[in-house]
Amino acid sequence: MKRFSPLLVSLLALAVAGSAQAHDAAAAMAKAANDWLETLDAQQRETATFEVTDADRTNWHFIPKPFEGEGMRGGLPMRDMRQDQRALAFALISTGMSHQGFVTATQIMSLEQVLWEMENHSPKRSPEMYYLSIFGEPGSKAWGWRIEGHHMSINFTVADGKVASGTPLFFGSNPAEILEGPRKGLKVLGPEEDLGRAFAMSLSDEQKKQAVIADKAPKDVLSEALPEVESLGQEGIPFTALTDDQKKAIRELIDIYVRRVRPEIADDEMKAIEAAGIDKIVFAWAGEFEDTKPQYYRIQGPTFLLEYANTQNGANHVHAVWRDFKGDFGRDVLREHFASVPH
Repeated sequence: MKRFSPLLVSLLALAVAGSAQAHDAAAAMAKAANDWLETLDAQQRETATFEVTDADRTNWHFIPKPFEGEGMRGGLPMRDMRQDQRALAFALISTGMSHQGFVTATQIMSLEQVLWEMENHSPKRSPEMYYLSIFGEPGSKAWGWRIEGHHMSINFTVADGKVASGTPLFFGSNPAEILEGPRKGLKVLGPEEDLGRAFAMSLSDEQKKQAVIADKAPKDVLSEALPEVESLGQEGIPFTALTDDQKKAIRELIDIYVRRVRPEIADDEMKAIEAAGIDKIVFAWAGEFEDTKPQYYRIQGPTFLLEYANTQNGANHVHAVWRDFKGDFGRDVLREHFASVPH
């Protein structure tokens, strides 16, 4: 298999996109997307671009999919890009992510190389098979982009010159912790795991009676890869039943998920969470507390859902997702946009 180093391409991309953080997020995304599109030939462009209303925009997933034929992902894979095109693709990704979010994304991609080696050069594993899609015309009134492959789906929607949505945002890690080899000890989603378990362990016995909703963890995140999700119910311990230290810890855990995206986008999201009612947040846990046992938790507010599941491969395989009940794919904002703007 042709080896592909996301780290090397990432460094080049950061050089290309060095000033992106100094500009408006939507404008930076549009420029980076157009810079990338301008390098594509006709066939590449046809593969990479869709109408903003195309059904593929909400047809997302985090599982491995075929690289060819029926069931393959839409978009242009890194495999089919030149090195300069890959660099510009990473430059676009960097316009939506925080520094840590960008690093995490490239680490997730690099884990496909680890799996390729662990699984005797399995043909379904490749760090080159992450697909970039552009929906609509970058810089227009309504458009979006997605980078997606195994264990990663990053989706941004822009409407009327503003970033309307950065969800669904899915990160996964297999292995959750690399147990051998030169990268032994790496835990790509370590903060999500460690802070989540530490918070659960901080609960008193009485608090755990509320927080623990099942002795056995579900097989996966309950929101799956549905295009639209609803509240999973109010089971769990409410924010108001927590101590001050625990409230601080919950905020820090929410930050881990939300601050994967660019700082000003994350700030807006945190303000929206606060405005909807921080006291209405509920934390739920399922499974055991030992780090080698299957476990699941979720944090849910009136407008959002964060889910974490570590249940596969001897509890060494993590799925973590951030969803917005009304705003995934900018659904709420685009609905208003299309209702008010002639197309």
